[in-house]
Amino acid sequence: MQVIGFNFTKLSAEKLPNFKTGKSVTNNIEFTDLEKQKIDLVKDTEVVKLSFRYSLAYKSEDKASDKEAEIIFEGFLMLSLKEEEAKNLLKSWKKKELPPNFRVSIFNLLIRKCAAKALSYEEELDLPTHISIPQLTPGSKLKE
Repeated sequence: MQVIGFNFTKLSAEKLPNFKTGKSVTNNIEFTDLEKQKIDLVKDTEVVKLSFRYSLAYKSEDKASDKEAEIIFEGFLMLSLKEEEAKNLLKSWKKKELPPNFRVSIFNLLIRKCAAKALSYEEELDLPTHISIPQLTPGSKLKE
């Protein structure tokens, strides 16, 4: 499998007026569509377009159903696959599933692409970060 394209189609961040600090952050990655594509430049492999939705929801501990802030990224990946890989992937998608070995590598790619962008939105909206950022403290020693 080779990623030959990555595009965002929606970038959204919202912080509601009732937002207070001390929220739990829920990460979610969802695959919304998978379809075979015809691309003239790619001759020896099959190309599929995998659409995704990556979201971060900030909620109160006591009101888990009410979002007080949310960051959403939607987009798609263009993947070049061997014919057999593409066939297996499309077959598993009929059940709205992806093979585990395939899913892990795609999750890792989406986390790398989206997490960095989410940090920027969190800074702009003054939201707590969804991942911990290393910090120095007085008296800590740096290894050379």
